[in-house]
Amino acid sequence: MTEAHATTAAPTAHPGLAALRWPTARQVAGCLAIAAAYYGTAKLGQTLRYTASVSAIWPPAGLGIAALYLFGLGWWPGIFIGELAVNSELHLTHSSIPIASLAGQQAGNMAEVIVGAWLLRRLIGPRAALDRASQVSGLILAVGTATAISATVGTISMLAGGVIDRAEVPTFWRTWLLGDTAGALVVLPLILTWLRDPRSAWSRIRTVEGVLLICSVALLAAVSVSSHAPLTYLIFPALIWAAFRFGPTGVTLSTAVLAVMTIGLTAHDLGAFSNQQIDERTLSTQLYILVAALTALFLSAVVSEQRRSATELAESKRRETERGLEERRRIARDLHDSVSQALFSSVLHTRAAQRLVAEEGGDLSDRLGQALATVGDLTKRAQSEMRKFIFEWGPDGIEAGLVAALTQHVSSLPDEAGLRVDVDGPGERIPLTRTTETQLYGIGREALANVVKHAQASAARIRIEAGSSRVIVEIEDDGRGFDPAAVTTGHFGLESMRSRAEEIGADLDISSAPGRGTVIRVELPVETNGG
Repeated sequence: MTEAHATTAAPTAHPGLAALRWPTARQVAGCLAIAAAYYGTAKLGQTLRYTASVSAIWPPAGLGIAALYLFGLGWWPGIFIGELAVNSELHLTHSSIPIASLAGQQAGNMAEVIVGAWLLRRLIGPRAALDRASQVSGLILAVGTATAISATVGTISMLAGGVIDRAEVPTFWRTWLLGDTAGALVVLPLILTWLRDPRSAWSRIRTVEGVLLICSVALLAAVSVSSHAPLTYLIFPALIWAAFRFGPTGVTLSTAVLAVMTIGLTAHDLGAFSNQQIDERTLSTQLYILVAALTALFLSAVVSEQRRSATELAESKRRETERGLEERRRIARDLHDSVSQALFSSVLHTRAAQRLVAEEGGDLSDRLGQALATVGDLTKRAQSEMRKFIFEWGPDGIEAGLVAALTQHVSSLPDEAGLRVDVDGPGERIPLTRTTETQLYGIGREALANVVKHAQASAARIRIEAGSSRVIVEIEDDGRGFDPAAVTTGHFGLESMRSRAEEIGADLDISSAPGRGTVIRVELPVETNGG
């Protein structure tokens, strides 16, 4: 406390007392809630024990680590109170266990929870969704380290109090370690995945498929454990189903159902595990739950990573397409402001020169006039092509819709081409994105350019069909046709059309033969028209 603050304190107050603060009502209520939850999970673990003192898994280990990981290490008093209540009840029912041994056990369990939560925060960060293999690996490392501390301290405490002898130390330590580890790997992932977004998790699992999954897990767990035949592998198809369809939330819930079913049936002397000695029965159950939990957690994490990578790749492709389109629009604006204006000025100056030459008269003037007329025609043609390019890639070219854009393009075709083109399409605008409309328009424009340049056709037809599940654009002509198989590379027009179709996820088919005309068909599924 600084001197400035000390001067404002009451003269009779001790300086050290100013740093002490009574806990708020919220802190007291939170600690009591954590203590009650800890005690409740301990009672749940005890109901599934095999003997009066042997539990296959210890759920409070997972709940304690989850509480301090999610809410902060400052809530450790809640764990301390819950553990104290559990040990007090244990001392009343098992008075042969010395208080010193119980105190050592409590110290080990407290260290387990605090170290486990601290390691989790360091290894996987806060609020992890366990949808990455690295997070699952960090979870296992944190849990393994924490439970090893608890098992070691607890075993030493029981040995020092005379509860066990030296010969029993390896088995006792192994049972303690695997019980806490299994409990943590069942309860901790369940809490982390479900509390992160409970509404979303519940909405996914309460579907018909979700109910079928949980029922299948319970049924297969019962069959695989209750049967005396080696059928424990039956549960893994259901866990694989959960990993692929429901992710970490489905996997953790399925693992919890498997653990409850397995321990409950074995505790009631049913199944292959129940025929073993108590140590082997406990070991078999623990290893079965651990292997199932680890396999399912890693599988769901890998599946989630692959889906996330696919989503990120699609998003990256979409952003690249948008950036490319924006760059083309910028180029179109620059061409409009520079080259197009220069061409327009060239046309004006050419006309002015033609008028001056016409005024002079004579044979030389006639020839100059013809040359200037040719220059003017070429300039006008270049200006027309430039306008088409700007219309396609500029900011306003497709605003009226695909059908209107193609109709306007057809009206701008040169008369000397001698080509009659009909455009058939819906009267209302097709609900497509700007990117998709631009690419479809580019395919239609490129197809018509090929008809004008190469097909020697007299008529062509553009048909646009918009259905509930697909959009179809067909460009058909009655020209001389060609063999598509003979054109592999080097044809810029065909390669451009295929590239445009690929960018928006459309199928492009070219049907043609010499002397039979050409049909170019573009089919776009509606669900992929976001391009």
